[in-house]
Amino acid sequence: YNLLRYYVDSTLKLSYRNIRYVGRERIPTDGAIIYAPNHTNALMDALVVLAMDRRPKVFVARADIFKIPILAKIFTFLKIMPIMRIRDGMDEVRRNHETIDKAVDVLRDRIPFCIFPEGQHQAKYSSLPLSKGIFRIAFQAQELMPDVPLYIVPIGMRYGSFFRFRSTVRVQVGEPINIREFIAENSQYTPQEQMNIVRDILTERMQQSIFHIPNDEDYDATYEICAAVVKQQVRQLRGKDCEECRNRLDAHFKANRLTVEQIASLKQNAPDRAAELLRLGREASAIRKSRHISLASVSIKYPILSRILKTLFVLAALPYCLAAMVLTLPIKLLCAFLFTKLRDYAFRNSIRYLVNLVLWPVLIIIYTIAALFVLPWPWALSLIVILFPAPIVTHEMWRLLRLAISDVRYLASGDLRQKYDQIREIIFNK
Repeated sequence: YNLLRYYVDSTLKLSYRNIRYVGRERIPTDGAIIYAPNHTNALMDALVVLAMDRRPKVFVARADIFKIPILAKIFTFLKIMPIMRIRDGMDEVRRNHETIDKAVDVLRDRIPFCIFPEGQHQAKYSSLPLSKGIFRIAFQAQELMPDVPLYIVPIGMRYGSFFRFRSTVRVQVGEPINIREFIAENSQYTPQEQMNIVRDILTERMQQSIFHIPNDEDYDATYEICAAVVKQQVRQLRGKDCEECRNRLDAHFKANRLTVEQIASLKQNAPDRAAELLRLGREASAIRKSRHISLASVSIKYPILSRILKTLFVLAALPYCLAAMVLTLPIKLLCAFLFTKLRDYAFRNSIRYLVNLVLWPVLIIIYTIAALFVLPWPWALSLIVILFPAPIVTHEMWRLLRLAISDVRYLASGDLRQKYDQIREIIFNK
């Protein structure tokens, strides 16, 4: 398990251009821990939480994926337990008592336990209502170990993209909830009332830890507005000596949350101006998507320099990438085939990760044997060393090429850029 864990964590870091953990010092060291992350990116969410530190963790996953025997064995080996959902039927849900009992045993052994309290994933910068399972586990475990504090630790994950491989992810550890302390301070309430109060507290702290956009009819427009003004927001925040804004991901996180707050304030204090802003956001989003322009082209910090560097990298790496494309073709083909079997787009990154995790080492072994047959061993080994980063370099070339094309489309879209200028005028009161 430890050997596999090292390989999984290392491969995960290669699957993202940047993974940043914020607030790990908040994780308690004097008791049992239940991690409560938001759920937006299928399997990748669990892997990102797992890599937060070297401690082993036990997870739960929806029970239907355990119906495949080989997957059930793999998940059990990886310390993942099944949990039933209401959609599985009430008879199945009753079996959760067994999972809850196992979870309590895990917590009594001081092994961190992770459950996604939203109960399902959604690829949005928003949140879902929290299910009751995490609170039942927490209160039952606390009752069985009254001398040990138990903490629910909110975790917020903010992906640069839910669907693009080699994106970014920012993980923020929120303020823990001390269940033993809470029960002692709220003894006048029934256990059910206490759970409801804790649910409200956890909902608030999880939302504070993520880039949260209300999931209503203005969601798409709000997200578009955030991207349109993030560069200017970051510049203004850094001009105010914002300590949290030195890191790029932290700066974008704070800037986006600030924009959402400004939109909410406009809705309350200047509804006509807010309506105009959201109309521009909706129109800009529709135009941009119809022309296949990436939001990265809109929010990029140094547009001219970036376009030059992208072009130079693509040209310099082209000979290597052409060869690497051929050698990594089995990975691309298998991913493409598996994508046709998926109904949920959010699983694409998980599929890409697993295929690279398993198939690339196999291909490296095959290519090593083939190279040793046709080349002197020093040349063969040198070739294999050069090939190791092939999947990443190839993907980066395609990413930069895609963004370069997007940049050209954006430069040619004067009407779209005009709408973004109008959005910025409203946000910054110009």
